[in-house]
Amino acid sequence: MSSPLQLGPLSLGSRLLVGTGRYRDYEQMRACHEASGTEMVTVALRRVNLDQLGKGSLIDQIDQKRYLLLPNTAGCYTADEAVRYARLAREAGFNEFIKLEVIGDKETLLPDTDGLLAATRTLVKEGFKVLAYTNDDLITALRLEAEGCAAVMPLASPIGSGLGLLNPYSIRTIKSRLKVPVIVDAGVGTASDAAIAMELG
Repeated sequence: MSSPLQLGPLSLGSRLLVGTGRYRDYEQMRACHEASGTEMVTVALRRVNLDQLGKGSLIDQIDQKRYLLLPNTAGCYTADEAVRYARLAREAGFNEFIKLEVIGDKETLLPDTDGLLAATRTLVKEGFKVLAYTNDDLITALRLEAEGCAAVMPLASPIGSGLGLLNPYSIRTIKSRLKVPVIVDAGVGTASDAAIAMELG
């Protein structure tokens, strides 16, 4: 797509967001970021020792002049915990963007939508630009948009499953109804999965 991805005040030329987990080493991570063409890299706050910034931490391995960091609250199981990590990220000098995850089930890592909505309300009021990881339910997506999310991120399939896009109809419906960007997240196992998601718009 030639049009930029608009996230609140931010305009991105690439529509692909890339993470920092599951790489063999930092060298492989940097090579993958380079090859992907991404402009935004997600970082799980629970994997980063914020006291070690500037001392060889994961964050220090990412060229922040080239990539915008998107901290996320992966591994948080309550709204309060997710809000606390978002605030810690802000205090540590991250930007105002936060990928918000509130997990409801330890086995499937499916989201707790009630907790997600509660955390979204709090963080939006505090000036965060919230990108909310959610299930592929239209009603939840509409409520997240109404609460002020900068983007809604429905799952393709459960986190880490690599099952690809299980319910394209639901994703297509969410995309057609929301005005904010819809970013397919989780369960994308192959490049073709990402291409299928992008073909939905």
